[in-house]
Amino acid sequence: MPPPLKPPALRPGDRIRILSPASPVKPDHLQNGCEEIARLGYAPVMDRASVLAQESYFAGSAEARRGALEAALAEADSRAIFCSRGGYGSNYLLEGLRAAPGAPKILLGSSDITSLQIFFWQRFGWVTFYGPMVAQNFDRGAGASHGYDRASFTRAVTETKQGWTLALEGEALVSGTAEGVLLGGCLTLVEAALGTPWELDTRGAILVIEDRGMKPYQVDRALVHLRQAGKLREAAGLVLGDFPECEPPAGGESVRDVARRILGPLGLPMVWGAPVGHTARAALTLPLGVRARLSTVAAGSAPPTLEILEPACAP
Repeated sequence: MPPPLKPPALRPGDRIRILSPASPVKPDHLQNGCEEIARLGYAPVMDRASVLAQESYFAGSAEARRGALEAALAEADSRAIFCSRGGYGSNYLLEGLRAAPGAPKILLGSSDITSLQIFFWQRFGWVTFYGPMVAQNFDRGAGASHGYDRASFTRAVTETKQGWTLALEGEALVSGTAEGVLLGGCLTLVEAALGTPWELDTRGAILVIEDRGMKPYQVDRALVHLRQAGKLREAAGLVLGDFPECEPPAGGESVRDVARRILGPLGLPMVWGAPVGHTARAALTLPLGVRARLSTVAAGSAPPTLEILEPACAP
């Protein structure tokens, strides 16, 4: 695969385009998130009618949301696109989406935004950023519950010279070390890409898998589907989120148990419970499409780490 295309890094004062590619957003959460972005030294800009639109469980029609994304990708006076929230609906934007293949721009989001991130990686080789969203993390603040991790965010979107190391704050389920391209995101959306022209190629990848609000048997079904589709066999390592709101029935298997049972026999270095995507902790920002090294050791030894081996942005 050719080298990834990295977006230009953020600089103080840069304009950040705010979009709602999926579900509607609450105005007060949006306002709080924009104020936090301003405190970070950037200038959030938006078309409020578009960002706050509501049509059923979507933030406006698919055509309007696709048009807003295309305009944001093409505009010269904004440096990045930060998504207001996830929810559902980003997949509607992929058919007919027009973008300049050689002109990446920082795209930050998680959850349903996985659909866009997979699309841009598979079609164009763009590095994107799995991390906080304006009205779901930035609005809570740095280091806060359901907020965002400021250090990993800043390194991801501003570093242009070297890599960095992240403490994954999780549990090693399988010990080992693996190197590969960091890819993945929300389990439901990774699975939904199967059979599409932009199905995620996971060969040699350190695969991030996280989600929320699923029963353990539903996670089981999705993981078995990925395994049967060949998406786990040639992966290099696995980083799993903490899967909130996925409690088992009394006496039943937890999602952690399911992951150990289905994924453990693959023998891949694997971490459970990293604060990524849907998490009650301060969410990490992970650059997708860059090379990384996952290090896990037995419980009681050094905590799991993810070393980002190259900068995610261009100067």
